[in-house]
Amino acid sequence: MHIIKLNAIDSTNSYLRELASKKRLEDFTVVIAKHQTKGKGQIGAVWNSEKDKNLTCSVFKRNCCVSIDDAFYISMVTSLAIIKTLQQFQVPKLVVKWPNDILAEQKKICGILIENVIKQQNIEGSIIGIGLNVNQTQFSNLPLASSLKNLTGTLFDVEEMLTRIVEQLQYYFDKLEKGKHDFIKRAYEALLFRRHKPSTFKDLEGQLFSGFIQGVNNNGTLQILLEDGIIKEFELKEIQLLY
Repeated sequence: MHIIKLNAIDSTNSYLRELASKKRLEDFTVVIAKHQTKGKGQIGAVWNSEKDKNLTCSVFKRNCCVSIDDAFYISMVTSLAIIKTLQQFQVPKLVVKWPNDILAEQKKICGILIENVIKQQNIEGSIIGIGLNVNQTQFSNLPLASSLKNLTGTLFDVEEMLTRIVEQLQYYFDKLEKGKHDFIKRAYEALLFRRHKPSTFKDLEGQLFSGFIQGVNNNGTLQILLEDGIIKEFELKEIQLLY
């Protein structure tokens, strides 16, 4: 594992993407920053993090086994790797809030942003951005956010956490490369927040509707059983799952 350590950077994903455009990177090259000034989240959101207290990193994975249509498997693998790692540290009640927010006791502790490098309709590599709240204890105006320290009372070694996560990424990507797609999908779906429970969603027009999460398609669309008994699929930008 090749690790690049930075004191401060605008975004580890942006840094790693630029690096990958200039030279061939080793598989699982990691960029970790003590402080991110412009951390990125899903759909243009900003990921804020206190300096030196959390894990803000990006991992480069060279892809040789995933098509563009199945790109969501990269997200599933990453979610599984993080949850498996946190289970080793006895973090309670871990689930995945679709598509890839990691919750513990219904509080968000980790966000994932995956940016694929695509050439000639093939995924050449993936930049996996991870923002994990580790030792930060205050989250102003973010009532649904928490951290490992808040949940367990333990002060964690951020770099040890990174090492453990990369080990799990290697484990699950090995499963993916061996064609264990069903194993990965079942494991991911088993961890979905509010699966098979009555849930409320908001669509693009702001309208609320009810349904039951069933699972996901290979491309990451969420499968919801609606009140009329029909299962409909929704993309990330189409709906929001409310708590």
